[in-house]
Amino acid sequence: MKVLIVDDEPIIRSGMMKMAQQYTRPFQTIETANNGLEAIDRFSHFEPDLLITDIRMPKMDGLELCRILHTSHPNLLKVVISGYNDFEYAQKCLSYGVKHYLLKPVTPPDLHDIFDQILKLHAQSCLSISKYVEWIERIKGSVWSLQMDEMSRLLAEWRESCSLLTINQLKHLLDEVLHLLDNYFQEKKQFNMPGLQEPLSAATREDLYILFECRMRALMKELQCSRHGNYKDPMEEAKVYIDTRLSVEVTLAEVADLIGISPSYFSTLFRKMTGETFVSYRMNKRMEKARDLLSIPHKRTFDIAIEVGYEDYPHFTKTFKKIYGVSPSEYRNSMGIK
Repeated sequence: MKVLIVDDEPIIRSGMMKMAQQYTRPFQTIETANNGLEAIDRFSHFEPDLLITDIRMPKMDGLELCRILHTSHPNLLKVVISGYNDFEYAQKCLSYGVKHYLLKPVTPPDLHDIFDQILKLHAQSCLSISKYVEWIERIKGSVWSLQMDEMSRLLAEWRESCSLLTINQLKHLLDEVLHLLDNYFQEKKQFNMPGLQEPLSAATREDLYILFECRMRALMKELQCSRHGNYKDPMEEAKVYIDTRLSVEVTLAEVADLIGISPSYFSTLFRKMTGETFVSYRMNKRMEKARDLLSIPHKRTFDIAIEVGYEDYPHFTKTFKKIYGVSPSEYRNSMGIK
């Protein structure tokens, strides 16, 4: 976490910095500014996660500083320092996202207690590891299968999930995704897109998202070109693989590996694209084939069951009746086949 301390009194500013440095969990960077104007200037090259500012300063006071930064950096964490006479004035900062106050004189325990509160809330605002990993798997799958609409939908979902993250956290996560994607595609098919891992550079959250989506679209275009027009729709490829192996057990993981995406993402995508789960699709295809075979007089019903992957004959007849409302024998009788 990066910290910016703003106070016009050098001794207090230095003391605050020393107290911050003594905190049990070290901060990534700690910088200082003499007043609000200088603090805003710092934002052009230093994007802090936490602002600690005095309320009364020349040139630009802490109230005005918080107002401006609340508009330009709404996720910035803010702590306001005030004297007893300034506390009512400092409360006006509530409308500017300030949730923490310190009364002068500030002591190390006071400041460290505030840090404890902030870091606890900060940790709660972060994405869970499981959700992050799942999202990356789905992004990999959408890119690999060239599902542009799905990729855009996942990015919109990411925006909502990351709404509480600071711009620095968001940048770090998006850069990490680019790194993981680059490694994944190089490992998968020796595919390489120059510049994919290049860090994103943007002043706003919206610009970060735009750059990331542009990078994803460029990646899909390069991937499509690398396939030299031999690309097959992943869901069609999966269905053909299933349809031609109805007599044997085919697992979801096996088909997912065939088309190059994770089993969990394949399961979600398959249902979305076909309207059926993997299991129900395979079962319906087996029963469709069984129905066709039952119309051939010389084929025995028992043999047909095996041909569509059912060695358990009672289970076959039960499943057939569940789908078509009649047993295999009754279906044959309706066609005049004994």
